[in-house]
Amino acid sequence: MATTRKRTKRAAPLVVVMGVSGAGKTTIGERLADRLGVPYAEADDFHPPENVAKMSAGTPLDDADRLPWLDAIGVWLADHTSGGGVVGCSALKRAYRDRLAQAAPAAFFVHLSGSFELIAHRLADRRNHFMPARLLRSQFADLEPLEEDENGAVVPIDGTPEETTDRALAELPPS
Repeated sequence: MATTRKRTKRAAPLVVVMGVSGAGKTTIGERLADRLGVPYAEADDFHPPENVAKMSAGTPLDDADRLPWLDAIGVWLADHTSGGGVVGCSALKRAYRDRLAQAAPAAFFVHLSGSFELIAHRLADRRNHFMPARLLRSQFADLEPLEEDENGAVVPIDGTPEETTDRALAELPPS
């Protein structure tokens, strides 16, 4: 006699699409969310007005500026743990990712990785964004690559947005 197993619905993933400004976090994050059928959140929308003013003036944020922002993103992630979600967030430093992972231990980090030249070219073509291209060097200086013990994967951005999205989907852990 054959046994039957109860099928469980696959849990939707909780993903943080990370990288420097201009890496494609919004483009890839929105595409991932659409393909996964989960909500998307833009981390820039969680910045308090004083952070936006600082960045608009060309002043990099410091860690103290980022803490309330990271905590707000962490709340969003925690609120979406059961249903899944994707958030585009720079998460440049290990300490930032650890803070997000503390709020949402199931979060998987997709690091969109590309050369300085490629990303600088993309930023030069971008319009209507508060993050000026001149801050890119400070973002690369702050970037701490994913470490082996972190829940995540590095995804190169040298292809089309569709190719990058496919690569990111392939890296997501099975649930």
